[in-house]
Amino acid sequence: MSAFGTHGRGHLDGPVVVLGTGLLGASIGLGLRGRGVPVFLSDPSPTNQAVAVDIGAGRPLGELGEEPQLVVVAAPPDVTADVVQKALADYPSAVVVDIASVKATIQAQLRERGVDLSRYVGTHPMAGREKSGPVAARGELFTSMPWVVCPSGETSDAALQAARSLAGDLGGIVSQFTADEHDEAVALVSHLPQIMSSLLASRLQGTPLHALSLAGNGLRDTTRIAASDPTLWVQILGGNAEKVVSILHGVREDLNRLIGTLEEPLAPGARLDLAQLISEGNAGQARIPGKHGGPPQAYSWLTILVDDTPGQIARLLTEIGEIGVNLEDLRLDHSSGQNVGMVELSVLPSKHDLLVEALTDRGWRVLQ
Repeated sequence: MSAFGTHGRGHLDGPVVVLGTGLLGASIGLGLRGRGVPVFLSDPSPTNQAVAVDIGAGRPLGELGEEPQLVVVAAPPDVTADVVQKALADYPSAVVVDIASVKATIQAQLRERGVDLSRYVGTHPMAGREKSGPVAARGELFTSMPWVVCPSGETSDAALQAARSLAGDLGGIVSQFTADEHDEAVALVSHLPQIMSSLLASRLQGTPLHALSLAGNGLRDTTRIAASDPTLWVQILGGNAEKVVSILHGVREDLNRLIGTLEEPLAPGARLDLAQLISEGNAGQARIPGKHGGPPQAYSWLTILVDDTPGQIARLLTEIGEIGVNLEDLRLDHSSGQNVGMVELSVLPSKHDLLVEALTDRGWRVLQ
């Protein structure tokens, strides 16, 4: 059973111990400290721990003087089960959660070892940044972001409530999945996009620079996450290999279908097959939830040319606010070889013509 889109009820009093002070662990510490919750930190890297303490994410674990209410394991996926098992033994009254991006493998490892799972909850905050480490931590990192909790059959109500409270206190939108449901979902919405982005970006190796100079937002958008940490993704993909492979089999079938069609693009039915393939993509893209997680909604796009000088985008946004139109999305690009920026805006279709006319009247160069 899955429960979607709820805030965690209640709140944590602490103390909270965070084991691992990378981006997510340190961000959890900052967020909880911002709510007045006492946090204590530990990390295998003394440098990471010291930086996290210096930025205010918590105090060193050695200063903990009482049993914690909650222990958050923010360790790499390949050692998460080990750290969870030790935390359950070290803190016999505390609830222990982890925030690794795979769940079923960790849960299975703990169960195979005979660990009492009544005080353990696997969770996964769906948040991050391009930067890593405690220096990149932000207390508001989880605000309005999905946070999945995956209780096992043995999880106590009190442990589940503590996990939900952690997510809610940090501003997350809590969803409850089984571990298998979670891993199957993220294989499609998170792990497959990483694989496809990395495979596409790998094709760019050795590409002449004059060819890459033609790249626009399409290439940038689809390869942005290809800059992710290889070590982390080796662990994630290895931990969720079964679910990922199942999806890749389907991708392989689609690729084989496409290759076969393009090998004879003028054969009877070939054009129809290509159109169907693109249309299937249209249908899938239209199912992605819209703004604030609501139902999918079609928006109208327009492009405004701006001089590549300081203050132009700020002035544009100010004037759009004065016109009274709310922006649904915004993207920036630059015109190749010219000192001109292109601001792509999406608005509700009912506001499109109004915005085009008003911006044109104000002297902006609008492309539709």
